[in-house]
Amino acid sequence: MLIFLAVLFLVLWALGFLAFHVSMWFIHLLLLVALISLIMHFLRGPARV
Repeated sequence: MLIFLAVLFLVLWALGFLAFHVSMWFIHLLLLVALISLIMHFLRGPARV
């Protein structure tokens, strides 16, 4: 789940940065959330059933 969110936020960040030119704080906020999601994913380890 976290890896999906991280990828989603990275894609949204790239689209905003390259195509839509939304305000700069929003782009960097998306990047920050994506990086935090990736870090959380790797720190938590494999998913438990």
